[in-house]
Amino acid sequence: MDYALNGKVAIVVGGGGTIPGEIARQLAAEGAFVAIWDRDLTAAGRKADGIRASGSRSIAVECDASDPRSVSAALDATRAEFGTVDILVNGAGGTSPECATSDDLEFFDIKLEALIGMIDANYLTAVLPSQAIGRVFAEKKSGVILNISSIAGDLPLTRVIGYSNAKAAVSSFTRWLAMHLAANYSPEIRVNALAPGWVLTDLNRFLLVDQQTGQPTDRGRRIIESVPMHRYGEPAEIAAAALFLVSDLASFITGAVLPVDGGFTAFAGV
Repeated sequence: MDYALNGKVAIVVGGGGTIPGEIARQLAAEGAFVAIWDRDLTAAGRKADGIRASGSRSIAVECDASDPRSVSAALDATRAEFGTVDILVNGAGGTSPECATSDDLEFFDIKLEALIGMIDANYLTAVLPSQAIGRVFAEKKSGVILNISSIAGDLPLTRVIGYSNAKAAVSSFTRWLAMHLAANYSPEIRVNALAPGWVLTDLNRFLLVDQQTGQPTDRGRRIIESVPMHRYGEPAEIAAAALFLVSDLASFITGAVLPVDGGFTAFAGV
């Protein structure tokens, strides 16, 4: 399939991670020039090195996407290399045991700082890059923003209160920003989100799979039982949906939050 991304300039925020990194790789494979923004410059560098080794153009840029000054500096570095921006993928985020209930931590004892940290990591890291790059899109009257939300933003997952609440905010922000940019700047600026389901990543792998035996943990078994396709998703499957949404094949889609979850959010449990 021709996504017509050759020569497009894409920024992937959080591109040192598993799913955003795969999105960056697939964008580059389709001919896009990719700037990988991440707080972890080493992780971003590994992804950029892999892309360059395949013959595509990519740079790694250190960026804390919850800090406006860091975002501004990262955008300056990206424009110095590539001149402009056409696509923004906001993929930073994650969860923390300090903001998830457990046998050792009740909801009533979760600290305010932990909740704020989850909002910073998952919500502001979408808002602040969208402000900076959205201004570029408003000036050129075109562009695409893709936020990485989560099924947790639609169906709050047990335990992970901070992550679920922050991803719900991302989904709401996606719809709001799509309408705002189309109505006030250009209908050629589109904003959508992906809501990935259960995918094994470096962050959750050993919560779902026993490190010693390779067998599912109790939580992992419950998850698989609740996914109609009875498996985890692959990062490449999330990235494939991302390619569609940032391409002109999705030219009449804006304000959408697309679940890529093996049917998880459609399953009532009976």
